[in-house]
Order: sequence, then structure tokens, then C-alpha cells
Amino acid sequence: MDSISTSVLFIILSILIFISAYFSGSETGMMSLNRYRLKHLEKQKHKGAKRVSRLLERPDRLIGLILIGNNLVNIAASAIATIIGMRLLGDVGVVYATFILTLVVLIFAEVTPKTLAALYPEKVAFPSSIILGALLKLLYPVVVMVNAITNGFLSLLGISSEQREQHSLSTEELRTVVNESSAFLPERDQNMLVGILDLENVTVEDIMIPRSELVGIDINDDWKKIQKQLTQSNHTRVLLYRDSIDDVVGYVHVRDALKLLSKNQFTKATLIRAVRELYFIPEGTPLNTQLLKFQHAKERLGIVVDEYGDIQGLVTLEDILEEIVGDFTTTMTPTPSDEVHRQPDGTYLIDGSATIRDINKEMSWHLPTDGPKTLNGLIVEYLEDIPQAKMSVRIAGYPVEIVDVRDNMIKTVRVIPEYISRENP
Repeated sequence: MDSISTSVLFIILSILIFISAYFSGSETGMMSLNRYRLKHLEKQKHKGAKRVSRLLERPDRLIGLILIGNNLVNIAASAIATIIGMRLLGDVGVVYATFILTLVVLIFAEVTPKTLAALYPEKVAFPSSIILGALLKLLYPVVVMVNAITNGFLSLLGISSEQREQHSLSTEELRTVVNESSAFLPERDQNMLVGILDLENVTVEDIMIPRSELVGIDINDDWKKIQKQLTQSNHTRVLLYRDSIDDVVGYVHVRDALKLLSKNQFTKATLIRAVRELYFIPEGTPLNTQLLKFQHAKERLGIVVDEYGDIQGLVTLEDILEEIVGDFTTTMTPTPSDEVHRQPDGTYLIDGSATIRDINKEMSWHLPTDGPKTLNGLIVEYLEDIPQAKMSVRIAGYPVEIVDVRDNMIKTVRVIPEYISRENP
């Protein structure tokens, strides 16, 4: 070293600090890459993405290579800085060299390059992969030896290098990704994607038409009355039953009735022969499962039954699709807007039969959904009794007044939203 001038040592030190910055930035850039975007670019035949993917197949070797290079460079820089300090200031120069080199390395070889790499990982990682790939081949024996020693220590702790983290997203993580993608996805598309993810958390009972609201035709009625009900039906598929909905025999498609009418064969006997077999759904079935079952069975509606086989309600394919895309122009059930009526004083009159999920979606409220499905059921469960009119309770922070009770059922309630209750305690 005595034959090398101080100016040359400064140049060598600067080069070493630059190389240290390269290794530091490369490490951060490689580890900050979006793995899903990387896979997308790899499928698009992006050369840089392919090189990086090959290096990341064994992250332990990549990190080992970067740390070997970084530590060699930093140790060499420390030695040269010590020599420069001693030449300029004598023994005390060692102290100054240590302090100054630490500051220089921290700013120019660590914080700055790592910050840039974190902000622009692709611009750093893709070009760096060329040099790192070549260095890995050159220093492969050293890297393998270091990894072998490291893996040996890890094995003593019960950790295997093969147990690498699988970069897969859970449903909740994927939902967060979708919600954070507002800059790239329209709000409607976001809502549809979240709706698909939410299907597994919603069961058929949450969206079914309850048994008490099922509308059908009693085939024991007078034929003229049956004809009138068919012609006035708002639905293309109509349930048929004998005397009671509990004795449902199937459903008839209005199109089939029109065919019979066009052939002058429209009688009660031919109508019964045109009845289609019902498809039954066990209660508790998640919507994502039921959607696939509808698809495989080529069905569009099903009757929800409990463990005893008793009818609980009816679910259609359209009901499930509306959970994804929103309400269609025509539905088999009233929309929340038909069941929720805003009053001049800011309160809301709501039908007791309105489902809690629909109310929450329509009004952005947070009524509990882990129990009864309807507002009537929620209040009755809370009170553990059928209340009288003019009674008031507070549920989930919302003051609720029972307005009308008939036939052992709450027909209408008045709800004061949370912000109103805070303004008018």
C-alpha cells in the first residue's frame, strides 16, 4: 500500500463505496418487486423479469451472493479508509476515518440506494440481474459453501431452507388488493370483484325469499282463478302447490303455459303435466358453492330446506348474480329502497320483513348480521319477546322504535341513524 498514492486510494475508496451502493440497492430492489407483476411480465416474455425470476427461485443464494459482495467491499473500504486516515492525521486519523466512513457508507451506500430501489424496484432489479447472474456463476462455490453453513445453523433451529414462503394471497388479502386498486379499477368493477370474494361468506338463507313471502298457485283452485294468476304473474317461473306451500309439487315456466295455450291444449291436466321438478338446497350452503351447483345442474331456482326437510325459502340464480353485479331492473323481491322510506325528520320507516344485509348495503349501516336475517327477527331476538307498538330499543347503536305490530310480527319500525342520535341525544 505504501507505493500507492493517497489520491489513488481515494479513487479506490470511492469505487468501493459505489459498488457497496450497488449491492445494497440490488438487494432492496430484488426483494421489493411485486411478485405478481413479475409473474405477469415473465409471461409477457420480458427478459429482465425472466432473469430476476431465476435468481429469486433460490432467494437464499441470491441474498448470500449480495451479502458476500457487500461485506467484502465494505471491509476493503474500511481498510483503505484507515490507511488514508493514518497518512493524513497519524494514529488519531483512525478514529476520524471510522466515523467519516460510517457516515459516508450510511448515506451513500445504504440509505440513498435502498430508498431509490424501494421506489423503483424494477428499474434497479432488472439491470442488476445481469451482473448478479454473472457473479453467481463466478462465485458459485463460495455462495454454496456459505449457504451450506447457514442452512446448517438453521436446521439446528428446526428451520429448513426448503420451507420458503409461498407468495399466495388469502381471500382477505385479495379483497384488500382490490379495494386499494381504485386508481386502476372503476368503482363498479371493484364492487363486482369484492362481491365475488364475498360469496363464500354469504349463505342461501341470507338472500332467499322467505317462506312467508313465497307466492304460488294452488292447483286445487278453480281453473279460471289459476288462469288469471298465470296471466297476472310478474315472474317467468311460478310455484305450484296443493292447498299449502308445504305441499309444493314443482314449478311451471310461463313459456310452457303459452305453448299449451297456442295449441289449444291449455287445461289443468296439461298444466300439471308441464310442471318441472323442484331443485332443493340445504340451508347453510355458501353462495359460491350454490352458484356452481346451479351451473352443473342447469337450474335457475331452488327451494331452501332445513335439516328436517321443511321449506325455508326460495333462491334463484338471479339472486346470486345480484350479489356480484348489483340489482337488476326486475327482481323477485322488493329492493331495499321499496322497504326503506326516509322521513322529513331524517329518520327511516323500514318494513320489518326487510333483510338486514340489504338494509346495511342500502344505507351503509352496521346492524349485526350474524344472527336473524330480517329486522323483525333481530328485534325479537334482542327483546326475547314479541314487542308492543311504540316500544323503543337501541340495537348496535341505532335507536329503533316499533311502529306497527300485527299477526305476531313487527311490520314497521322507525330507525334513527347513528349520526342523528348523536346530534339529538
